[in-house]
Amino acid sequence: MDRNPSPPPPGRDKEEEEEVAGGDCIGSTVYSKHWLFGVLSGLIQIVSPENTKSSSDDEEQLTELDEEMENEICRVWDMSMDEDVALFLQEFNAPDIFMGVLAKSKCPRLREICVGILGNMACFQEICVSISSDKNLGQVLLHCLYDSDPPTLLETSRLLLTCLSQAEVASVWVERIQEHPAIYDSICFIMSSSTNVDLLVKVGEVVDKLFDLDEKLMLEWVRNGAAQPLDQPQEESEEQPVFRLVPCILEAAKQVRSENPEWLDVYMHILQLLTTVDDGIQAIVHCPDTGKDIWNLLFDLVCHEFCQSDDPPIILQEQKTVLASVFSVLSAIYASQTEQEYLKIEKGKYNLPLIDSLIRVLQNMEQCQKKPENSAESNTEETKRTDLTQDDFHLKILKDILCEFLSNIFQALTKETVAQGVKEGQLSKQKCSSAFQNLLPFYSPVVEDFIKILREVDKALADDLEKNFPSLKVQT
Repeated sequence: MDRNPSPPPPGRDKEEEEEVAGGDCIGSTVYSKHWLFGVLSGLIQIVSPENTKSSSDDEEQLTELDEEMENEICRVWDMSMDEDVALFLQEFNAPDIFMGVLAKSKCPRLREICVGILGNMACFQEICVSISSDKNLGQVLLHCLYDSDPPTLLETSRLLLTCLSQAEVASVWVERIQEHPAIYDSICFIMSSSTNVDLLVKVGEVVDKLFDLDEKLMLEWVRNGAAQPLDQPQEESEEQPVFRLVPCILEAAKQVRSENPEWLDVYMHILQLLTTVDDGIQAIVHCPDTGKDIWNLLFDLVCHEFCQSDDPPIILQEQKTVLASVFSVLSAIYASQTEQEYLKIEKGKYNLPLIDSLIRVLQNMEQCQKKPENSAESNTEETKRTDLTQDDFHLKILKDILCEFLSNIFQALTKETVAQGVKEGQLSKQKCSSAFQNLLPFYSPVVEDFIKILREVDKALADDLEKNFPSLKVQT
């Protein structure tokens, strides 16, 4: 980030060199304890009572950071990525100092740096447990989510994600967030209004992790906006906007896509998590405008963005997780019992492009799963096998999602749509063969019904396919 420069360390004078040489180093580093004490003491002075009781003339001093102090505290920020330095800061009670800064300082840059240092320190398990067990510090950090400064919000989100990723303390943070309903409003506000894509991605990762950890919290947030009265007076709604989770997720996804579609993975996974509970899928499809917008966004992604015909098949390895999420959500909306007018009326125009996209991904998958004919043995063969197993696992999940969705679309095809697909090439012999190879034998009834319709449209094509798949001829 532009606001986090890494200034070169200032040159040491003779006295400093002697101190370092005389056991002033922090752990196995070359960083000076004496210098670090000085910087932390400077921080204490900034938020000391006599400095915080400033007149309005000194307001600028409270919101702006002295350049020399900024350079020094930025250096501490960089240093805190080292475990020895992080442990030393912990031993010196630096988190308490940073808590004081966050509670009292109005300087956005200083607040950002302090949270950033805590975020680096929390990367080490022992320190993460210590930070998480401090209830007061936890309250102050969660309060930072109400900040208006994007860089501070970014560092706060990074710190929260680090703590939520530590199994030993994750439940502590989930419980604290549940105890602060206003965090929902703050996160929804960020997702619906921020143009800072770095912040949107990091906030999305926090939401994704929270929902993955705690379904109860996810349900509470899904129901949050829905529980608000819809007939609020206009004046009241302007003062207290009602945030509904799904529209906020949609706005964030649109903003992220405008900068880099490859960063959409996290928001697609959030939507996928929502479809695992009935309230979640209802929240997506119940509102016609939002439901239609989500459908159109995801439809456009699979038809024009991800895994296109001019992409090499190997692109699937990079996009397999986001594709699994996107197709899973599309499939859930498509199969939803709550038939919305926008989907019911226009299903016909979506079916053939979706079939084309689904079969294209399945074909690329076949290419990716082909093993090299001459694979040389090496010392890393065991590691390669493990990686392949992980890739195969993710590809299998994607294949299951694709086949279920494809079978649902096949069941909805009319004779007119099949005729159009044969004419335009979406249901060519090659593409039908690829579809059948993946759908059989688990979706045999679906394929058999499709063949019956196809025979009415193009008997020769139906006969050719039956020759390639003899089991169908017996059963039809």
